[in-house]
Amino acid sequence: MSMLAGATLLASTLVGAGTPAARAADVPAEFGTDWHDPVTAAPPVGRPHTPSCQVTLADVRFRDFTPYRGAYAPPDGCGDRWSKVVLRLDGKVKGRQYDRLGYLRVGGVEVLRTSTPEPSPDGIEWHVEKDVTHYSDTFRRARDVEMLIGNVVDDMYTGVIDVHVTLTFYAGRPAAPAPDRVLTLADTSDGTTLTTPRNSERIVAEVYATGSGGGCEEFWYLTVADPASYSCKADQGPYREVQITVDGRLAGIAAPYPNVWTGGWSNPFLWYVLPAPRAFDVRPIEYDLTPFAGLLDDGRPHRVEVSVVGVPAGRSGWSTPVNVLVWQDARRARLSGALTTDRATGLTNSSVHTPGPQNRVRTEAGHRLAVSGYLDTSHGRVTTTVTRTLADNSVHRWTDDETTDGLDATWTDDETVTVTVGGSGSGSGSGFRSGPGSGQGRGAGHGRGAGHGPGHGTVRTAHTHRTYTMNGATTLGADGRLRTVLTLGDRASATVREGGRRIGWWRLDDTYSGDAAYTTDVPRDQRHAIGTSTERYRLLGPDGCHDRSLTAVQGVLTQDRSRC
Repeated sequence: MSMLAGATLLASTLVGAGTPAARAADVPAEFGTDWHDPVTAAPPVGRPHTPSCQVTLADVRFRDFTPYRGAYAPPDGCGDRWSKVVLRLDGKVKGRQYDRLGYLRVGGVEVLRTSTPEPSPDGIEWHVEKDVTHYSDTFRRARDVEMLIGNVVDDMYTGVIDVHVTLTFYAGRPAAPAPDRVLTLADTSDGTTLTTPRNSERIVAEVYATGSGGGCEEFWYLTVADPASYSCKADQGPYREVQITVDGRLAGIAAPYPNVWTGGWSNPFLWYVLPAPRAFDVRPIEYDLTPFAGLLDDGRPHRVEVSVVGVPAGRSGWSTPVNVLVWQDARRARLSGALTTDRATGLTNSSVHTPGPQNRVRTEAGHRLAVSGYLDTSHGRVTTTVTRTLADNSVHRWTDDETTDGLDATWTDDETVTVTVGGSGSGSGSGFRSGPGSGQGRGAGHGRGAGHGPGHGTVRTAHTHRTYTMNGATTLGADGRLRTVLTLGDRASATVREGGRRIGWWRLDDTYSGDAAYTTDVPRDQRHAIGTSTERYRLLGPDGCHDRSLTAVQGVLTQDRSRC
């Protein structure tokens, strides 16, 4: 969807093509009919040097909105325990096509949410890898497979999206125990319900939340409330918050990531080579529901629902599929416990409009939630406390005709998970990973193992700070020349402490900057498009660092530099 009224456009890891950066003399004066295949500065998925087996999940060409349906069977001769499972999508498309959104589900479990690049007339290829080891429970049995990248192919939009998806299984033991169960929600007359095993010791919900579909919720961060005049309105302005409830009680809050797809901000020339962070591997929001385990472990179905605060009633555009990861107490068939604290502050949301030659809406919003509960386990009483604090601070500026439209926004999401183990036994309560793992930015409080947690009488605290930034503007001149200048930031840091001593940490900074211009409402060969895009991805932790920078000019990769 265009951000500008009347402007017409004819929206894991992405593996690089390995082509060396071009010399300055090789860069054309403007975009041609072909450009470098999409690439990102994010690190590749690490693969162990152990025997492996591979299974094809899907081999399909998407022309419309008909889902691909197939069958999965576990690999022969690879056992049912793996050190790592890697999903790889290989895609290609040529001609003319919009960016498209898609998903891949195995046994109803969403294992990938993705979008696509917009193609060159000559055609492009791209590759996405994702560590899906934490879905190992799903892969141990035969399952149905469903995949959809909704597409339209006609006389104008000619790009058929061709994808091949595989799983590769590596022998050995994983670095952290994978969840014992991976569950999905059941649809009932009362809504969606969850029934967990009665010995569930740690429960984490994943929500693949995306605002999309080409409507105003794709650009939710730009919506305004009355009396401001703007093409995308929302009753309370741009604040969005993804909430999860258990039996009607607020169980988790989170700031959604401001995804930008490859047609975003009215300018596909920003994204042809370097997509925005997370564009091709949409990472889920994670909620630690362990404080509610004392309620959920009664063997009965419980109503679990996800909603997005701030979306006007009746407006579509958000997708929120849910997976639930469960670690069980291997030494006890049933656990008992209770929710002891469920306390939220009042949600604040101020969105003030200042009219003028350039309209201005300043939004300041936030929310805080604290939940705590305990379980009596085979290794003693385990108390888990989760606190999460959200903040949104943005300034949106635009002219009455929306030929100038800009945003300066920062979202923060602070989370602290504290686990205390008491009672008898050595203790192996809910564990934490010290690194971001496959998510490249997941909180350390969302470790994927119930083992290796704090011992008897100890307290382990994981604090994760997430910051998302968006700073840019689109301008349409009287000559029909449209220019977009935009910087996006995806940053996070985490620290894990036990007994006051730091035992784990990591820091992530993924920054994208772009500046592109083209002439609107003319045939492709008359657009005279130019654009420069850069990305620097830095990931630091006790196991080392990854620091890679990429630059593309007029579709040519001119820099590929690693600093670690």
